[in-house]
Amino acid sequence: MEEGRIASLDIIRKSHGILGNIYIGKVKHILKNIQSAFVEIGDGQVCYLSLKEAKNPIFTTDKKDGTIRCGDEILVQVSREAMRTKEPVVTTNISFPGKYTVITTGKKYLGLSGKMSPEEKETWKERLSSFFDDFPFGIILRTNAKNVSFPIVEEELKKGRKELEKLFSIAKHRTCFSLIKESAKQYLIQVRDLYSQHLEGIVTDDPKVYKEINDYLSSYEPENLHKLTFYQDKLLPLDKLYSFETTIKEALSKKIWLKSGGYLVIEQTEALVAVDVNTGKYIGNKKMQDTFLKINREAAKEIAYQLRLRNLSGIILIDFIDMEEKEYQEMLLRELGLHFSKDPIQTTLVDMTVLHLVEVTRKRIRKPLWEQIQEGEREKE
Repeated sequence: MEEGRIASLDIIRKSHGILGNIYIGKVKHILKNIQSAFVEIGDGQVCYLSLKEAKNPIFTTDKKDGTIRCGDEILVQVSREAMRTKEPVVTTNISFPGKYTVITTGKKYLGLSGKMSPEEKETWKERLSSFFDDFPFGIILRTNAKNVSFPIVEEELKKGRKELEKLFSIAKHRTCFSLIKESAKQYLIQVRDLYSQHLEGIVTDDPKVYKEINDYLSSYEPENLHKLTFYQDKLLPLDKLYSFETTIKEALSKKIWLKSGGYLVIEQTEALVAVDVNTGKYIGNKKMQDTFLKINREAAKEIAYQLRLRNLSGIILIDFIDMEEKEYQEMLLRELGLHFSKDPIQTTLVDMTVLHLVEVTRKRIRKPLWEQIQEGEREKE
């Protein structure tokens, strides 16, 4: 919940998904012309692997060089779920995320959260420089690290390194297609990834979920344990209290009304997501450009909200109401970029085309909400 509205929705299915799982996969095919490979991870499930990004792959059998060939058994991690006609995507760059850091096995580099200020980045570079020199993996410092001391970050990195090295040791003695590490459940990942400074409370009415989150907080974030609540009011169920059904209905609707009288039309095709901003009821003629700016600004905030709520990703084209004033166009783009910067998933405002269409990309990780709901319905049958 943010600003009194449900900010994002995920459908937790009984069958645990494969996103984030680490497997011993077997290379089935290599397409040299596009520098890609297809890797089987078991039960006939074939995944796409970009060889361009396959830096320092980890082989479970002895290799004289680091070149990936057909038949090789390598450690891979699922980085993106299957999307309709597209296979799941795997990477050889194993990521081991914590509350404050992510340890990576590919190229060794020190990455810092884009949400840190230049001063904060410089401070953390100095703090980590000597530690990083002796660290065998890459490190990404997350936004959560902004308000904690270096010893806390150092401790998490040391613990993560031990767990990762143990995982590699186990993999060398396991057979092909073995699941080496299963990712945490989605609600635990969301709790881990929340920016602690903004967390006001966690509420659940499921005893099992409550226990798992309680156990996680007790072990890793005891300072947030008091924010966890078990909801027990049978007269007003939790889904009614927060209007889940209304929000889901809205998230599946093509048309979204704005307070200004305008509305959005959101449509997803095979290739992209199209968002059209409309004036709705025409208001006045005197200050038409000001009216258009007002509707567009409201639309910009709502579009950022709807993309996150619906988990729409890939290429997104937004057709705002045309404004003649260059100053108004620039103001709109600045505000849209600011709204996108608050999205936990990488969302990039590319540019405004010559046709005045705003091009946006949002990283594909999980399936869109409508597809998650469809799969959940099929699971019930």
